[in-house]
Amino acid sequence: MSADTVLLVIDAQESFRHRPYFREDEVGVYIASQQALIDGAKRADLPVVQIFHVEEAGVFSEGSGFVRPLAPLRIEADAVFRKRRHSALVGSGLDVWLTENHIRRVIISGIRTEQCCETTARHASDLGYEVDYVGEATLTFPMTDRSGREWSAAEIRARTELVLADRFARIVTVEQVLNGLSARAVA
Repeated sequence: MSADTVLLVIDAQESFRHRPYFREDEVGVYIASQQALIDGAKRADLPVVQIFHVEEAGVFSEGSGFVRPLAPLRIEADAVFRKRRHSALVGSGLDVWLTENHIRRVIISGIRTEQCCETTARHASDLGYEVDYVGEATLTFPMTDRSGREWSAAEIRARTELVLADRFARIVTVEQVLNGLSARAVA
């Protein structure tokens, strides 16, 4: 890791608690992983960028009061962006900020694994960024496909890591990121 790296925390917001598919069962593990990344980045003086998904109406609207960090996540972001598309790099200003701050590597974390996190990872890779994808610091929920089969959150996470690995991103664990941040702080 180097000074040209940033941690992206994508859509880790209360809005999701108010969606019918939301399930609490994996939230505790996700929060612990996400918080470890945030705290490790802060200790290493690595910028932490928070991205919120916003919509005109509903639970993702600014007026809903739910466009705030998913509790009990604690985050003091170095920059905050709002997006209206799946990729955090479309129309949010994040791409300009990354360029202005000479960022070359992004660490992807947040909600939902297979949607905004995966889309941002693919987009960042296509733009030439090095991408570290921390699947265990992403959260998703079971989904049912058109044939009626329910895919677990673990299966969705595994599928996302499979399609991203060595094509769009380097798949890393929280421990690997934290070890890299510790090595960076010592150097």
